[in-house]
Amino acid sequence: MNLSTRIATELRGDRVIWAIVVLLAIISMVSVFSSASTLAYEERSGEVSYYLIKHGVILGFGMVVIYICHLLAYTKFSRWAPGLLVVAFALLILTMWLGVDINNAKRWLAIPGVGLTFQSSDFAKLALIIFVARSIGSKQDVIKDFKEAFLPIIAPIIGICMLIAINDLSSALMLFLICLLMMIVGRVAMQYVVMLVLLGVSVFSLMVMVGAKYPQLIPRAATWEKRIETYINPEMASTDDRYQITKAQIAMSNGGIFGVGPGNSTQRNYVPSPHADFIYSIIVEEYGVLGGVAVIFLYVLLFFRIVRLVTKSSKAFGAMVAFGIGLSLLLQAFFNIAVNLDLVPVTGLTLPLISMGGTSVLFTCIAFGIILSVSKYIEAVTADAT
Repeated sequence: MNLSTRIATELRGDRVIWAIVVLLAIISMVSVFSSASTLAYEERSGEVSYYLIKHGVILGFGMVVIYICHLLAYTKFSRWAPGLLVVAFALLILTMWLGVDINNAKRWLAIPGVGLTFQSSDFAKLALIIFVARSIGSKQDVIKDFKEAFLPIIAPIIGICMLIAINDLSSALMLFLICLLMMIVGRVAMQYVVMLVLLGVSVFSLMVMVGAKYPQLIPRAATWEKRIETYINPEMASTDDRYQITKAQIAMSNGGIFGVGPGNSTQRNYVPSPHADFIYSIIVEEYGVLGGVAVIFLYVLLFFRIVRLVTKSSKAFGAMVAFGIGLSLLLQAFFNIAVNLDLVPVTGLTLPLISMGGTSVLFTCIAFGIILSVSKYIEAVTADAT
């Protein structure tokens, strides 16, 4: 058996999605090497190689995670869904009380003994998408029924999104939107979907009012209001309030059509979090509009390949979980890019599989592994049919 045949045998599933994973990982390594210089000078006396090696190890482990998850039958995740949801609730509550406080936000749990932190919302987002996909898939016969189908789905959505929103509003809003779209695709009655929207708006409004009166309960409420005001009235905002967006826009304008070249970014020294939240602006600066469009194309192509899986899947859970996870990756990427382009208020969402990270990268890899597991099943069914 030659090498190409062996690889094709081991890496089953959609070849285009595998190729997208590899390309995003390569873009990530190159971009992190260029953008992490400021972080290196601040924390490691200019030792950029430390962050490159660390990120490379995380990405390498992530590739192993993708491979292992793609080997698993995706139906296992359906069986695990209730347990995963319970763990997600427990972790989010634990994070509220014992989380590491950074910028008035408790999003991270410290892992004892290893000096690493764990963002519980990353786990909760994936757990909720899997649970909603399972619920929609298993209740297709009663999907229009309020008591049998809607209530068992709506309670976890509101609960998880509310717990995430306390410290990470952008992630909660994105997750809420994903669940809504999954319900629409899953044929939940539209009056119930509208009801969920109204309930979500009511809960968010209540949180804002509580945060205004009792900031110790929801300390991020003032930040939400400030960012929205800055976005709506940029001419009234101070230089400090607009600093992130201004520097990102300068970086992208420097890039022009073809960019200044790999490693030649000047704004990486000024753009906040150039290795994470604003890595897209550094990509555009170094590789130009063409580089920025190429990144967008990869995410769009990924989603189209996932939609192709959904239309081919004979199992409701497989279709819904692939759609939900694919939508999550696409929306997160587009929200991150939209922030860089000043199209939406500033959020803390990273660019999936490109931004430097730890657990966020690993959970993104789990997501890719589940999608590839679904595609592997569809490939096997198609092969049997022929």
